[in-house]
Amino acid sequence: MKLITEVALPDYPVKLDHQSSILLMGSCFTENIGYQLERYLFPVCINPFGVTYNPLSVKKGLEALIHKEAYNPDELNKHNDLWFSFDHYTGFSSPDRDEALGNINRSFSSAKELLKKAGTLILTWGTSWVYHYKKTGEVVCNCHKIPADQFSRRQLTTREIIAAYESLLPQLFKFNNELKIIHTISPVRHWKDGAHGNQLSKASLLLAGEALRKQFPDQFFYFPSYEIVMDELRDYRFYTEDMVHTTDQATAYIWEKFQQVLVSRHSSEIISDLEPLLKMLEHRPMNSSSESYKKMERKRQEHLNTLKSKYSGLNWSKHLSNVK
Repeated sequence: MKLITEVALPDYPVKLDHQSSILLMGSCFTENIGYQLERYLFPVCINPFGVTYNPLSVKKGLEALIHKEAYNPDELNKHNDLWFSFDHYTGFSSPDRDEALGNINRSFSSAKELLKKAGTLILTWGTSWVYHYKKTGEVVCNCHKIPADQFSRRQLTTREIIAAYESLLPQLFKFNNELKIIHTISPVRHWKDGAHGNQLSKASLLLAGEALRKQFPDQFFYFPSYEIVMDELRDYRFYTEDMVHTTDQATAYIWEKFQQVLVSRHSSEIISDLEPLLKMLEHRPMNSSSESYKKMERKRQEHLNTLKSKYSGLNWSKHLSNVK
């Protein structure tokens, strides 16, 4: 008996592996997938500008990575005693301007270097609504708790999004001619405009993405994370208490689908080998001085040494720095 309508997944010509770097940019759903990749020691850079919800802010960040060398002090603003950038999420803000600028440029520099050699860029758009800062007219990544009357809000048209990326994508492919793009729409609902408004917003993103997929068929691919949540899961138990964000269980389900079609066979084998070790590393003992825990630690160390020898090319220090 078939109890769900399963979303068909294509045989993608692009596959993620541990030999090629991956840049992820976009909404908080980007971070969900990114953290899964990071957990399994893929070489990744996740949201170097912080969480970015709309396509134009994602585009602005990518153009900066292509054309800028660094951010300058005069590009920062100050509000409520915090220095910040309208191109970045609040996590980069600081009471000290030099610290804020340093945080921004460290993230920017590493992302720029990674983008030059990345095999894959994963883009997740969350909403087609944008905020313009009235003083400059620019679209902002985040409003940084500045009063709402200093911004105007509007919905991007499908045509605007397409035109923006028709300009961006050739620049990206010139900057890195090996780059492939995996595009997704976040299943996180933007409920500010109600059910109908959320659907209209997602529809604009879907239509724009489809147009770009057809225009760049060898470099731009779509993964249906939005459809998987809407059609396969289709139950409020897969949402957190706010009824907007997806649960860890939903994320794990999408990751499983993602891995099936977008991760290489060799890297899938690495993931399988890593899983027992990661579970041991993530285990929190009630009594760390007990004999059973010491036994598990020895077993963990033996397992780690075996995998380090087998997969010497992985960046073990990045994610397993707490292990000798």
